Amino acid sequence: MQEFIQQLINGLSLGAIYALIAVGYTMVYGVLQLINFAHGDVFMVGAVLTLVIARRFGFVTDEQVTRSWLAFGACAVLSVVACGLLGYVIERFAYRPLRNRPRINSLITAIGISLLLEFGGQHPRAFGPTPRPFPVDMLPGVKQDLARIGGVVVTRIDAMIIAVTLLLMLALSYIVLRTRTGLALRAVSHSFDTAALMGVNINRIISFTFVLGSTLAAAAGILYAVKYPKVEPLMGLLPGIKAFVAAVFGGIGNITGAVLGGLILGLVEVLAVGYLPNGSQYRDGIAFVILIAILLVKPSGLLGKNVAEKV
Repeated sequence: MQEFIQQLINGLSLGAIYALIAVGYTMVYGVLQLINFAHGDVFMVGAVLTLVIARRFGFVTDEQVTRSWLAFGACAVLSVVACGLLGYVIERFAYRPLRNRPRINSLITAIGISLLLEFGGQHPRAFGPTPRPFPVDMLPGVKQDLARIGGVVVTRIDAMIIAVTLLLMLALSYIVLRTRTGLALRAVSHSFDTAALMGVNINRIISFTFVLGSTLAAAAGILYAVKYPKVEPLMGLLPGIKAFVAAVFGGIGNITGAVLGGLILGLVEVLAVGYLPNGSQYRDGIAFVILIAILLVKPSGLLGKNVAEKV
């Protein structure tokens, strides 16, 4: 029983990260009916850029690491803001010109941007192809255990990931449900034409959606790098795909469903590794098994609704 509870804690920590990424996918789809496959690479940029900023300001060198939560937080905030701007640039110059074109054009563009970020990041003048350690040591005491209850260990890293995710989800809920911008966002996701007739600036709301989703992806990338302290330009590939599966599983376009899907995916993945023979060899395939199953049984996802389309 203690081992099961321990696996649940580990799964919630991983699932919280998937949930943050999945929310970005589902928000963009809810507004534009577009799968932004570059989203997983914004996740990567958030982690990589935090390391780059820390080294540029001298907090991390080959000889020593500045142990300061404030310094790490400043680097993380700068990285998140930069990723928000990246999300705006992607929407403004890649997706907006194609908004009235066939949807397949935007999908191909999304794949192209994803490849550009992945392989552009491997250029020697950018980050390079070699994985580098993430400066977790900037966070004093983060590797220590927060609590021990019997044989169950709650690490400070897992507690931080769950707490930050919860705070971000509360902030997102407030923005979407309690602000005028959130009201406009919900109106645009319902109908472009009706929202425009009510005076909503469609372009501004869509850009805001990309910025918000990108900041959540960047935060997820930083948390992921704290949990698994190694960064490289291809690190967002698998987490991004898994988060997309989580969004589909929960009901693409439904924020609550994306969070639920991310948590379930994280739990299932960790439990499979813990209890299946050679489970670590199958952990990356579990997401795709879930995707196939949900598409066969309930294509709209757990909380999604079937919508009839005219053809």
